[in-house]
Amino acid sequence: MADKRYDSLKIENIVASGVIAESIDLNEVSGKIRNCELNTKRFPGAVYRIEKPKIASLIFSSGKVVLTGIRDDKALKEGLAIIIKSLKEAGVKTYDKPKVAITNIVCSYDIGKYINLNKVVVTLNLENIEYEPEQFPGLVYRIKDPKIVALLFSSGKIILTGGKNLDDIKRGLDFLEQKLESIM
Repeated sequence: MADKRYDSLKIENIVASGVIAESIDLNEVSGKIRNCELNTKRFPGAVYRIEKPKIASLIFSSGKVVLTGIRDDKALKEGLAIIIKSLKEAGVKTYDKPKVAITNIVCSYDIGKYINLNKVVVTLNLENIEYEPEQFPGLVYRIKDPKIVALLFSSGKIILTGGKNLDDIKRGLDFLEQKLESIM
């Protein structure tokens, strides 16, 4: 049975990165692959956008790649397979087993009630909290273990980032809710 506590937890973005080839000729690749743009005056890598699943990938001449816009593991696998296939068709010798892993997961969550951010700052009085409402309406809470950054908004909305997997995010959220429970 699914845990009701996480009903409003939603993955907004997954970023993955790694190495897929020893080297890549970006000029050649960008000329052969549709939706692959190269503008070295603005950015040192090629930007390759795929529609299904909707993913933007940054491809570098070193053979490294960064994928963003991913929503789940299935989309990562499918998107990476499409990228590898396109590169092979463009003449790139890719690794048989590309080394690509999730480096960051961004999730949103609604705690379901108002959060008094001033009270959080005063009560917790921790060095791992930043709150400057004149510059940014959210409170930044840096959780040490797991290493997660939470952005708390008075509306009860929370953004969690920095996790490498959903378990990290859930552990960070549990820690955060435990801290907030003593205040609210």
